[in-house]
Amino acid sequence: MTKNNSSLISDIPTSIGAPARRALVGAGYLQLEQLTKVSEAEVLKLHGMGPKALDITRRALIEKGLTFANGSEIK
Repeated sequence: MTKNNSSLISDIPTSIGAPARRALVGAGYLQLEQLTKVSEAEVLKLHGMGPKALDITRRALIEKGLTFANGSEIK
């Protein structure tokens, strides 16, 4: 799969930065909806994910009316 194809099928925010995006995609998370099945702590354990990327991802979930499995809200 080319880089262009992966960005067409993923709704993970591009603003999280390449390392965090690669970490999510590498772990099999291509859609925000998939993150509703895991906690923030689990996502934060992925190499490349940091607090800023987690916050951006959390906000993107909330925009879609979704949350991480632990139901986190913006702090």
